[in-house]
Amino acid sequence: MCFDRPFEGYVVGERHRSRGRTITEADIVQFAGVSGDFYPLHIDREYAKQTQFGERIAHGMLTLSAATGLWVMEPGCVLAFYGIDALRFVRPVKIGDTIYVESEVKQLTERSDTAGLVTVHQQILNQHGETVVDALVHMLVAREGKK
Repeated sequence: MCFDRPFEGYVVGERHRSRGRTITEADIVQFAGVSGDFYPLHIDREYAKQTQFGERIAHGMLTLSAATGLWVMEPGCVLAFYGIDALRFVRPVKIGDTIYVESEVKQLTERSDTAGLVTVHQQILNQHGETVVDALVHMLVAREGKK
């Protein structure tokens, strides 16, 4: 999504598709180190071979975090990341998968004279166009002239 303008610049139904990003083994290892999540499905090749996935997969939260890096966010326009609802990890993301974010503005809520809440339906897709993560994202955005 492009969070690059004042609240008044958004329209319900507006859509955006991000650039892509390939998830690497280094991403998984570094995320495990930062998060402390060393669950063997992510970091133990032999363990992962015995699972329903047959190989290591990315942490769901890594995929979600990487997707936030694909958003366009303009300092001063974005006031705060407000939250996520209805978050679902639909399919696994494997080493070498490329993810994209498709977003649609679903709701605009005036919060104050200085801020509005932009609610976006976000789908993270893999290179095959399959949804891997689905969620409603809420971003607090500055009102016009209030950056």
